[in-house]
Amino acid sequence: MQQLSCIKRLGLSSYFAYKIAMPLQAVAPVESEAGNTLQEETTRHLRDLILTGALTPGMRLNERELTERLGVSRTPLREATRRLASEGLVELLPHRGAIVSPIDETRVRETLQVMGALEAFAGEIACTRASDAEINEIRALHYEMLADRAREDHQGYFARNQAIHFKIIDCAGNAVLSQTYRALNDQVRRVRYQANVNQARWDQAIAEHEEILSALMARDAKRLKEQLAHHLANKMGVVAKSLAALQDAAD
Repeated sequence: MQQLSCIKRLGLSSYFAYKIAMPLQAVAPVESEAGNTLQEETTRHLRDLILTGALTPGMRLNERELTERLGVSRTPLREATRRLASEGLVELLPHRGAIVSPIDETRVRETLQVMGALEAFAGEIACTRASDAEINEIRALHYEMLADRAREDHQGYFARNQAIHFKIIDCAGNAVLSQTYRALNDQVRRVRYQANVNQARWDQAIAEHEEILSALMARDAKRLKEQLAHHLANKMGVVAKSLAALQDAAD
């Protein structure tokens, strides 16, 4: 298991290392949750497989295998594939099916830099514009994120983490800013998810979020801007290591 040892040497958790190195395992058949269509649930399951690294960059999406493992027909799977292509997670190849989109390290780095500038801008505005109720909502999300960390619930943690960043952006009250940030986030969601699977980085990210929350609650725009920039700089460093691990695994 050369891939597994390589990934572990870079400090990734055993869970993520296993996901990358081992073949895709069967999952429970997709069942529609209340209010969601089968297509939406299929899209969510397929997206999760990509985000968590169970389906690695460049991997061909085998329709027969995926329909069996997800317990769905080809129609919702194909619709899910097209949806994920629009999100940048899947690449459609004419007459050859689809693959998990390769990750362009330069584009990821540049995208994160732009997102960092948007976060800093939004953070400054949020310190003066956000209501107490909105700040309390971010605080509540933070404590829910801490609970996810205690349970070692990667997906729950990531969802709460993303919600915090989205809420800070939304507190700026600028619809164009919010839409632009979310569109950029869709392009780098995979690497952001995988960047916190290192246990030490996970704890570091929690500490950084504590500082971000403290600055926001104090409505200290300068400190919040600095903390968001610091958080992003550390994130970019871990992302670079994560991408190197994926490249080594592919080799």
